Amino acid sequence: MQNNRVGDNVEQLQTDILVIGWGKGGKTLAKTLGASGRDVTMVEQSDEMVGGTCINVACVPTKSLVTSASRRREADDADTWFAESVDRRDTLIEKLRAANHAMLDTLASVCLVSGRATFVGPKRILVQAGEDQLEISAETVLINTGTVPAVPDIPGVDDPRVFDSTTIQHADPMPKHLRIIGAGPIGLEFAGMFRGFGAEVTVVNSRDVLLPKEDRDVAEALEAAMAADGIRFVHGTRADKIAFEDGEDAVLLAAGRTPTTSGLGLETAGVELDERGYIKVDERLRTSAEGVWAIGDIHGGPQQTYLSLDDSRIIGAQLSGEDSRTTTDRVAVPTTVFTTPPYATVGMTEAEAREAGHRILVAKKEVAKIAAAPRPKIVGDPRGIVKFIVDADTDLILGARLIVVDAQELINLIALAMRAGVTATELRNGIWTHPSTTELLNEVLGELSLA
Repeated sequence: MQNNRVGDNVEQLQTDILVIGWGKGGKTLAKTLGASGRDVTMVEQSDEMVGGTCINVACVPTKSLVTSASRRREADDADTWFAESVDRRDTLIEKLRAANHAMLDTLASVCLVSGRATFVGPKRILVQAGEDQLEISAETVLINTGTVPAVPDIPGVDDPRVFDSTTIQHADPMPKHLRIIGAGPIGLEFAGMFRGFGAEVTVVNSRDVLLPKEDRDVAEALEAAMAADGIRFVHGTRADKIAFEDGEDAVLLAAGRTPTTSGLGLETAGVELDERGYIKVDERLRTSAEGVWAIGDIHGGPQQTYLSLDDSRIIGAQLSGEDSRTTTDRVAVPTTVFTTPPYATVGMTEAEAREAGHRILVAKKEVAKIAAAPRPKIVGDPRGIVKFIVDADTDLILGARLIVVDAQELINLIALAMRAGVTATELRNGIWTHPSTTELLNEVLGELSLA
């Protein structure tokens, strides 16, 4: 099919598969189904979001800025370095956006539609772009509209010096004094980023401690690493208004994200929401409306691009008649917060393992004291901590916490070992390249002891 702009002499459109929103899971399914000859229509309201949140305003652009910030030297002018980093970010995103567009635009059975979608009935939407309108009916509908930064309802949020995680990526001028409201993954990543760019950064945390669900030794190690970079933390403080003091020039709202279900007309389609506004789904990602699935962040839970990708596998299996996957199949899912050094996790904390009744072995070591893995020292950042929780009866890894150079890569190996039933002893005795961060497995897992 041709790429149709709403209003190109088309008033009605019937399609097999309708995907609303160009996120990771939705675009993957659209490509797979389109390549197999299925009639697919993709609707996206913003040309700036083609390819989804991850490549346009979240995972990829922010990591580009994190990397640029980590490479700035003291002698580099902060404003110039930030402006050049933003330019590099934008160039990268333009290329990725174009590649994502071409990925679907080149498929004859995929129709791309630009405009705002609203349900006007079961499996039927109205797309509007200005005065143009197009009504689309489908046998199968995939809602993939994602989330946006949450904006607290407090005085001062409308000040032009108040940013969210999207708008601050193009702040002009670069903030010199940045207060971040929120100490979750978004707040921590931007704290490290802007400190690297040369800003004075304060993180305001409503909780009494950093990462309250994490083991205290791990959370304290992360806070110590960030504090060593000059990042200030204020714990146990809730923002009830935003006001600026002399010398302060920016506030970043990093208090989570909120679903984009408002205005979609989901009640008309018979799609139920939970108390937070996310779409309710079962373990196969089916909504309360027959033939309608929710994919990605819009159904709540951990908001990770790779989970959206796995959503596409679960739904794809059903659409192909296999019905072989569910969300309950997910085990040992790793996460990484791109602080400096990165903070990566998989599985249980020590506290969770004890509460679950496991008899556990624990191995914990400061990165600077790990002799067998010199890479962190080679790259000049031996900060952090490594911690493993192992079942004493089975020798299987229950969880791992890494604050170390290359943690974002090493955590994937550990997660795979957990899913495959590879024992701690096998990892300890593994043969790894040298010099690499992976070598820490030899030394740290050799120090397991009952805890």
